[in-house]
Amino acid sequence: MSCGEPHETDCAEVLDHLYEFLDREMPDSDCTKFEVHFEECSPCLEKYGLEQAVKKLVKRCCGQDDVPSDLRAKVMGRIDLIRSGQAVPEHEVPTRTGADLPGAAAE
Repeated sequence: MSCGEPHETDCAEVLDHLYEFLDREMPDSDCTKFEVHFEECSPCLEKYGLEQAVKKLVKRCCGQDDVPSDLRAKVMGRIDLIRSGQAVPEHEVPTRTGADLPGAAAE
C-alpha cells in the first residue's frame, strides 16, 4: 500500500513495522518518524487506525487467560489477511456476544 507520494519514511517500512509502533517496541526516534508519516499519509493513517481498533477489540474481548483456541485461530487468520492486504468480507467478520465469552453459560 502506498499513497503514491514521496515520504521521508516509506509506506512499506511503516506498514511492515506497524505492530512494533502500536506496541511501542521501537526507539522513540522511529516512533517520531512514524507519527510524521501518519500526518502526511492518509492511507497509512487509516491502516494504523484499523490495526489499533482491532488490537483494542481483541484486548477487550479476549483479555481473559482462557481464550478458546478456535477464536484465537480465527483472529490470527483475520490479522494475516489484513496484513497481506486482502479484504475481509463484512459478512465474515466474527461477532461476539456475552454468551461467547469463556465461562458464560450456554443457552
